[in-house]
Amino acid sequence: MSLPPPVLYHASLEHADEDEATHIRELTEVFARMALTVAEQEGHAHRAVHAKGQGLLKGRLRVLDGLPAELRHGLFARPGSYDARVRLSSPPAEQLPDSVSTPRAMALKVIGVDGARAEGAEEQHTQDFLMVNGPAFNTPGVAGFLRSAKLLAATTERMPRTKRMISATLRGAEAALEAVGGQSALLKGMGGEPQHHPLGETFFSQVPFLYGPYMAKFSLAPVSPALLALTGDKIGSDEDAQRDAVVAFFTDLPNPVEWELRMQLCRDVERMPIEDASVAWAEADSPFLPVARLSVAQQEAWQPDTSPGVEDALAFAPWHALAEHRPLGGLNRARRVVMAASRQFRSRFNGCPIHEPVG
Repeated sequence: MSLPPPVLYHASLEHADEDEATHIRELTEVFARMALTVAEQEGHAHRAVHAKGQGLLKGRLRVLDGLPAELRHGLFARPGSYDARVRLSSPPAEQLPDSVSTPRAMALKVIGVDGARAEGAEEQHTQDFLMVNGPAFNTPGVAGFLRSAKLLAATTERMPRTKRMISATLRGAEAALEAVGGQSALLKGMGGEPQHHPLGETFFSQVPFLYGPYMAKFSLAPVSPALLALTGDKIGSDEDAQRDAVVAFFTDLPNPVEWELRMQLCRDVERMPIEDASVAWAEADSPFLPVARLSVAQQEAWQPDTSPGVEDALAFAPWHALAEHRPLGGLNRARRVVMAASRQFRSRFNGCPIHEPVG
């Protein structure tokens, strides 16, 4: 059965709630308080979310040759190869021990990208993709995100032992749910993420972006056998179990490994909404299609003496984008403001300018 054509973007498909601007201001304040709380406690400012880096990698992104016309837009308009940076992380605002189980995240920065830029990204030369290991966000839009952020702020710097106990209980509930064929984004987001190897995960943008004249979501999926062998592979619950697993993998890696960057075109705005990030777009309605390959070779994935400083000088943001991949929807509008404020605070508190890598 042939698929319906992709839906052309129109501004009417984006619509802000009347309270969205107020909610975004409140979100900015909530994340600013969380960042300040952690910075004052630790003497160092981290990202307001995704604070704990689990690996920093250099790689190459290769845009595939022979893409069909509807996929040849923006970064993917023509075959090419780009330097890339990858950051693996954990979402909380704190440097929590990995015994507190949380979702996994993977950010990709493609370097040296030419073309018209999204508004506010005129000084950048990169295309960033921020993804987590679940296809849908846990709330539809900005109002729900604000409620979740307030709950998260209330737990910031709570005793790690308490968080470990809660996390262990939630992991048990999630394991029981998965045993009968289900998964709960809410349980995982609350600390019930199974302790699986992060390099075996598939990552999703969760929110949509322009894709030339169309709209799409993105995914990064492991395709090399060495990565696929890690899918569902359990790791320990030591302080830095995720980071240690990533470092061990890339230290002993005999051959480069690859992820496939995929995109999913919006083909039905009712079933694949732009403003409701809690709806996973069904692959039966529109499958993920490969557009590029990310290759990463043997390297030191984390160096205790230097990696924290490298992280301080780096910023990954969905609005570091080409105009043809402009972020869409309320959550992306909120991220633009909140993440910019977080970057500015982090840079100012640490006395460390943030800059784009050049290769």
